[in-house]
Amino acid sequence: MKDTPGWASPGSAPSDGQEPDNSGTAEPPEQPADQGGTNQPEPPSKWSKEQPPPGQWSAPSPQGPGQAPPPPPPGPGWGGRQPPGAGGYGGQGGGWGGRGYGGPGGPSGWGGNWGGPPPAAKPGVIPLRPLGVGEILDGAVSTMRTYWRTVLGISLTVAVVTQIAVILLQGLVLDDSASTDVLNDPNATAGELSRALGDTLLSSGVVVLIGLLGTIVATALLTSVTSRAVLGKSVTTAEAWHDARPRLPRLFALTFLLPLIAVAIITVGTLPGLLVAVAGSSSAGAALAVLGGLGAGVVALWLMIRFSLASPALMLEKQGVLKSMSRSAKLVRGSWWRVFGIQLLATIIANIVASIVVIPFAIIASALSGDGVAGFLGSGGSPGWTFLIVSGIGSVIGSMITFPISAGVTVLLYIDQRIRREALDLDLARAAGVQDYGSDSPRTTPGS
Repeated sequence: MKDTPGWASPGSAPSDGQEPDNSGTAEPPEQPADQGGTNQPEPPSKWSKEQPPPGQWSAPSPQGPGQAPPPPPPGPGWGGRQPPGAGGYGGQGGGWGGRGYGGPGGPSGWGGNWGGPPPAAKPGVIPLRPLGVGEILDGAVSTMRTYWRTVLGISLTVAVVTQIAVILLQGLVLDDSASTDVLNDPNATAGELSRALGDTLLSSGVVVLIGLLGTIVATALLTSVTSRAVLGKSVTTAEAWHDARPRLPRLFALTFLLPLIAVAIITVGTLPGLLVAVAGSSSAGAALAVLGGLGAGVVALWLMIRFSLASPALMLEKQGVLKSMSRSAKLVRGSWWRVFGIQLLATIIANIVASIVVIPFAIIASALSGDGVAGFLGSGGSPGWTFLIVSGIGSVIGSMITFPISAGVTVLLYIDQRIRREALDLDLARAAGVQDYGSDSPRTTPGS
């Protein structure tokens, strides 16, 4: 019979192979009438001859040395008889709760001093059991706080390199002033508007691409750090890079494939409405395009959440792109709303914290650029170097916060789903060197 929390181990027979009677006491063996020709007096019994009915007797007085205590009567919810003080769940002896976790026949009984099961093993930033929402968020923050040198070092390095590239491109190559003037000109021709719009989209796409590349690198490195933090083991930046570098090409492919899938789905959804509008029915085509786009957006969101755990699956399980997407879909199946809610909550928290840092720097940058905040917002011109540098500093600080939270929550959510579905906590306990961690460990969840 497999031991589970809330159930005692099967009881053992009393010493010397004697079986207990119905009252729960063991009769001493009969003494021979004549041993060596002399009559020996019968040793006095430590038990009263008048025993109370079964199930109502209290704990006996302390036993003499070498004498086994009588087993308690069975009670509901227990796997068998077990003497108090024998090291089980309750009783006077060592066990999970000693006197505080009493059971039938124990000193505290069913209703006395119920303390619950012991806490799960916690070798690192999370306990090894199914996690609640708060524990996932706290684990991401604890990783950043405990291993701050490595986490902030990775985030700072990636953010600085990314922002330097963006500032140089925006200041030297991507000059949007001409395109902005054309877009604001009411007399511009359709060809000029198309070229200006294309240039603007190109420059914005380049900036987004650079930021995406930095996010991929930071996610890969922080995934390694968070997975070690679960085991209570630290990792240096060099070790994290050594672990993540072979997986980066596949992570790039996965990160670019998912947005392409979303864009393709939305394009397919809006295409019928666009065709109807081109055919001559503009109002009906616009309505159909809007409805098709909304429906396709819901489908794309559903797929993105199903594949949201593909990145840690690719990094930690060393899977291919398609296999990691399949693994993510398997782990998310049946928990879509929970995964969506936790990811959305983590994104909102990270963006709010980052905005608290970035917005003041943007205001200061606008004030220092010469035209002030209102002048910059109304001019529509290309930002100067002062604005780019000051706002870039704010973006670096914001990225140092968002990178660890986003990557940490995703990795811990992946580990939590594997604990719930595949009992990953057993493997984690063995990897962390936790002794005697097995089937009797509690697997309760304080929240969902």
